[in-house]
Amino acid sequence: MEAIIIENLKDFGEPSEFWQYFYEITRIPRCSTYEDKIREYIKNEAEKLGFQTEVDKIKNLVVRIPSNRDSEGNKLGVVLQSHMDMVCEKNENIQHDFSKDPLKLKTIEIENERWLTAEGTTLGADNGVGIAYQLAIMKKIHDGSLDFDTLNLDLLFTVDEERGLSGASQMDKNLISGKYLLNLDSEEDDRFTIGCAGGRVFKVEVSYERELLSNQNLKAIKISISGLLGGHSGGDINKKRGNALKILTEIIWKINSKFNILVNSLEGGNLTNAIPREAHVIFFIEQSQKNELEAFLNEIIPNIKNLYEGTDSNLVISIDLVRDFTDKTTFSKDFQNILFDLFYLLPNGPISLHPTSEGLVHTSLNFAVVHTLENIIEFKVSTRSLEQYDKDTLFEKLKILLKMSGLDIIIKIVTIYPSWPPNFNSKLTEISKHVYKNLFDKDVIIQAIHAGLECAFYSYYYPDMEMISLGPNVLGGHSPDERLKIKSVAKIWKFLIALLQNLN
Repeated sequence: MEAIIIENLKDFGEPSEFWQYFYEITRIPRCSTYEDKIREYIKNEAEKLGFQTEVDKIKNLVVRIPSNRDSEGNKLGVVLQSHMDMVCEKNENIQHDFSKDPLKLKTIEIENERWLTAEGTTLGADNGVGIAYQLAIMKKIHDGSLDFDTLNLDLLFTVDEERGLSGASQMDKNLISGKYLLNLDSEEDDRFTIGCAGGRVFKVEVSYERELLSNQNLKAIKISISGLLGGHSGGDINKKRGNALKILTEIIWKINSKFNILVNSLEGGNLTNAIPREAHVIFFIEQSQKNELEAFLNEIIPNIKNLYEGTDSNLVISIDLVRDFTDKTTFSKDFQNILFDLFYLLPNGPISLHPTSEGLVHTSLNFAVVHTLENIIEFKVSTRSLEQYDKDTLFEKLKILLKMSGLDIIIKIVTIYPSWPPNFNSKLTEISKHVYKNLFDKDVIIQAIHAGLECAFYSYYYPDMEMISLGPNVLGGHSPDERLKIKSVAKIWKFLIALLQNLN
């Protein structure tokens, strides 16, 4: 699999406007909550082409492209929507500043298919492809090569989708209007999404007192988990991929039960909607026990790796002596015993499957982030379910587990978002199926998914608006393995234009 570093996307085929815009987007910093530069880029581009823009209080942006039909004619409102932010993940060995550095693009070939990816970082195809589609349509309408004379188009660009859908959840309800909404945030070109799970993200703060290490001769040891695929905590939660925090806490629980160790810190994960790929723990141990510890790890590590053979075959579990480690403070022995009991028991992954849709995860949990602060252990959990009742029941059980630990705990809700109930018989779904069949002589797959989509809020705010989510093939989302299938871009473009023409 040879990688070719590229500086432009001119030879990537039609529509050329898409690739021009996508290249520019990859050069603009746009981590969640830092969307100012990408918003200004879109706004300036729209106004340069003569289109009206509006920004609401939460900083969502809409570009209005009015119908060119006389006022007495029938007009149809259609919203095209994507989010401006991206997941900013990189491999530990990569030097990259997401606040200013452009992404380093490269192409790879897998089974005779060309893919676009980035060097050691996320690509931001989620949801840069949506932005590029919208801007390409805008530009082609301006230059006259596209004409939807009966459509009033609203191009909606939202903020902070990846952290918790806050752009959609706090959007000014008067910002958009229309009969249909096309969300451009899906990642498989042979299926359309018409429903999704709701979720609850919460943060737990565990208070404790640090203790000074009484025996200064103890050695600092670091155990690290790396090499995992990670992925989306909704869409990939059923793929049996390893969770770095769960693997690490299993190991440290077993070590803590067998050896006299004192833990300095535990760190892992980054985002609540990403399965954690890396984590590490630092602890102190007697020099005389180090060899016995290594022998113990050599015994259990192969068993752990066997669990992920075929799904996470590149899992690395490393043990290192940390020389000249200066922080000589630790958890108390009693505190670390209870904390690791809690983390070991904390559920993770699919909790239940949908009762009628085969293979669809109904309810899940992602043990996502752990940080060790001066007097607080902070960890974050993301729960999802297609039903509000099941989401609430899982949260109730987790609160009981936390209460039973006896630790000094504060639970803070980060975000709650509704589900998007699927309507398999909507007019938009039927038109989309018909257009796809005519274009590609195949039936498109219509699905509900376990991941959260902004459509959940739109379906709540605008109950009469019919919606569908679509997009080209993107794999490895929310991880540095993210890649965009180049040929797939043209396929979805062809469908999107044909669908708009049919609605027109």
